[in-house]
Amino acid sequence: MFLRLLLLITAICGPVGCTVPDTTPLKQWRHVEEGAYAADISADGTIAVVSGVDNGINVWRIGDSEPLYRWGHQSEGNNLVVSVHISADKRFVVTADRVAFALWDMETGEPVGFWRIDESNIRDVAVTNNGRGILVARSSGKVMFFEPSTQRRLEFLGHQEKVNSIDISPNGKYALTGGNDYLAYLWSTETGQILHTFTHPTRVTKVALDDEGRFAFTADSQSKSQIWNVQTGQPVSSLNYIARQKIFTDVEFSKDGKYLLTGSPSRKAYLWDIESGDQIQSIQVAVRETISPPTSVVYGVGFLPNGNIVTESSSGLAEVWQRER
Repeated sequence: MFLRLLLLITAICGPVGCTVPDTTPLKQWRHVEEGAYAADISADGTIAVVSGVDNGINVWRIGDSEPLYRWGHQSEGNNLVVSVHISADKRFVVTADRVAFALWDMETGEPVGFWRIDESNIRDVAVTNNGRGILVARSSGKVMFFEPSTQRRLEFLGHQEKVNSIDISPNGKYALTGGNDYLAYLWSTETGQILHTFTHPTRVTKVALDDEGRFAFTADSQSKSQIWNVQTGQPVSSLNYIARQKIFTDVEFSKDGKYLLTGSPSRKAYLWDIESGDQIQSIQVAVRETISPPTSVVYGVGFLPNGNIVTESSSGLAEVWQRER
């Protein structure tokens, strides 16, 4: 009877990756003292930009003891930046609070521009290579593509409700947006034309594009988390998990196109096999001790050049993890 039960548990857990979370990082660095509001990690896992509760926006080279730059939207008072995105080429960063966004040059550490949004709150931001274009999602359902150098502005009106998550291709030609209307759209920033429509049974909470132009990821507020072929619009795989609900805070595709890395609001980061959708590894980051109950949101995830995993969380810690192979 015991053997039969053991085999049954193995059969259930096998395909969905019932792995024991890894709780011991290889290395750990404190980037903010009182926790973070937002963070992003560069595509190669070497740079982190962190919006701290008590010390503005700090740019870190992973492993350094001091930040490269210290930025701020407000000259004084509390830091309110809740959205951060690093361009795929690591040359520019866009940061946003609820009413304004800023573009920063990573080579000089200086601001390129600062823009205020009068109509509705900013929900998410993204920036292209060379800082050529900035994508801004708003609570009104409108998404703006803006080119700072030319002042060209295109408004995408495809969504009928609040937009929750956006991403943009490194070359700035394609945008992926998802909202409360149960839809995610891949569309052209040159014409505003919809290229693919991805339908979900509930509101779309997270979207992400593969920097190599192979895949798109869309997830809703319940159980559908889908990887798509970005060229054909056809499904590649669905993430396999038992939970009735999984919320994602960050998503990164590996450069070789084999793995997907995701962060969550419940201390966890997960490594997935893209082809099958199976979970390979589970990571549990350190908690923020100053809040009760102690918990942590994984704001940023990334693959280091050696294949290992790096996370940045609301605890204010950057942590490096051995990737399971």
